[in-house]
Amino acid sequence: MREQLVEVRVRYSETDQMGVVYHGNYIPYFEIGRVEWLRSQGVSYKSMEENGIALPIVSMNINYKKPARYDDLLTIRTRFKSQTTVKIEFECAIFNEAQELLTTADFVLVFVSIKTGRPTAPPQNILELLKTID
Repeated sequence: MREQLVEVRVRYSETDQMGVVYHGNYIPYFEIGRVEWLRSQGVSYKSMEENGIALPIVSMNINYKKPARYDDLLTIRTRFKSQTTVKIEFECAIFNEAQELLTTADFVLVFVSIKTGRPTAPPQNILELLKTID
């Protein structure tokens, strides 16, 4: 599956005095999307870390189009974009209940050995999984 949808309700603590989501709070929303995309593929961050692999962000580009507001029900769409030797790329979008596009983002993450802190090839099960995605 190339795409995963996840819903999140905006909490009061994620907004400013005007009830608008603070720009830095979109990053955790996108993380929820990526984590759930991997989970839907049978891969958990927790199991990767237990096996000595981390997946830090090395690049992100976020475009804010319209504000999300307190109590909005957001849909986070996460799409697998590509995978190279040590990198995996995702494109993400957030929509409100009216299906208006609020925010888009592109993320590049690198598979890293927790032991050495250096880039490493993805585990074999993840490589096999990524090959099956159209």
